[in-house]
Amino acid sequence: MRILVVLALLFATPAFAQPVESFDSFIANFRPKAIAAGVRAEVYDAAMAGLTPDPRVPDLVTTQPEFTTPMWDYIEGRVTAGRIERGKAAIGRNVALFQSVGQAYGVDPYLLGAIWGMETDYGAVLGNDGLIRPIVRSLATLVHQRRTRLVEDEGDLIAALLLTQRDGQSPIGSWAGAIGHLQVNPSNVLAHGTDGDGDGRVDLHNSLADALATSAKFLRGLGYQPGLDWGMEVVVPEGFDYLLATRTEMRPVSFFAERGVGRVAGRAFADLNVPVFLYVPAGKDGPKFLMTQNYLVLKGYNFSDSYAMSVAHMTDRLKGGGGFVDDWPRNAALPNLAQRRGIQQALLTLGYYQGAVDGRLGPISQEAYARFQAARGEVADGFITRASYEALAAASR
Repeated sequence: MRILVVLALLFATPAFAQPVESFDSFIANFRPKAIAAGVRAEVYDAAMAGLTPDPRVPDLVTTQPEFTTPMWDYIEGRVTAGRIERGKAAIGRNVALFQSVGQAYGVDPYLLGAIWGMETDYGAVLGNDGLIRPIVRSLATLVHQRRTRLVEDEGDLIAALLLTQRDGQSPIGSWAGAIGHLQVNPSNVLAHGTDGDGDGRVDLHNSLADALATSAKFLRGLGYQPGLDWGMEVVVPEGFDYLLATRTEMRPVSFFAERGVGRVAGRAFADLNVPVFLYVPAGKDGPKFLMTQNYLVLKGYNFSDSYAMSVAHMTDRLKGGGGFVDDWPRNAALPNLAQRRGIQQALLTLGYYQGAVDGRLGPISQEAYARFQAARGEVADGFITRASYEALAAASR
């Protein structure tokens, strides 16, 4: 019955760790850390004076669609016919700029266009005061609330204060602190911010040239390889060993071709030597992909696979490509947040999983579940459904 006790605790687990002090105490106690990182005392005091928590932030963290929406719904809600057409038009209006940035940094300009569309609908949301606000307050709220990425949030808060110090005004951006047309977090604005239009300033909010150059430089810093596509949709044969669908080891395309994996619609592989991994986000009954290193780079930009898949697919659609060939398992019953946490805890209890119990079912959770499936003699495709929760609960009693 131990799983029942664990599940009861999980239902009560907050999305944030509990703050360890009042907001005012946090502001006072964070001051030495910011000053040690280079923020001048007078800048800190002016930026933090009278600050109150942003009441939007806790709900926005717990309802992030990248982690709460089925991948197919997330992709189809963002890679829409309207956004594709708007993207083609927006790139067309700025074609010389996109070409020059692509040539200068070796990053596919259509990939940059896809990120632009995903992040701000080609700049359309940047004038929305309900979405774009001074970010110091939101970042201070995130740090005070101590969500799971506390170290990163602290770094971004300090970076936002350093940007305030550099530019003489607080940067504006999203509730999570991302700035400009392509929504780069403050730490990476400091690290990769680039003056793309030659005016002597780095302004990702008002200059598309600065935003594109900065994101291109950021992607190269994450390991983006020029001339390499993100991946391709494939089909796999009956009886395929889905335990080979792991991103812990890159293998040449030939490895999968020798095991019967082929491109959809009878297309030929362009290069059998390219290192890839097999990604099966929705199990044996959904689309399957061979992914390159550049797909993992997209996850460096935003850790969500739903986000990375949407950017990858939007890139293809902006180039004139079509939709996925295989459909998604739309009728699958998926677990809710408490059940997702219960799944991770059960996998941990059974020895298949060593990650965080946070309800975010990414590749580590999926590979752990695939090993559980294999031990039971099932097709080990790692696709986690509500039935997975019930099976794990029974196995953990």
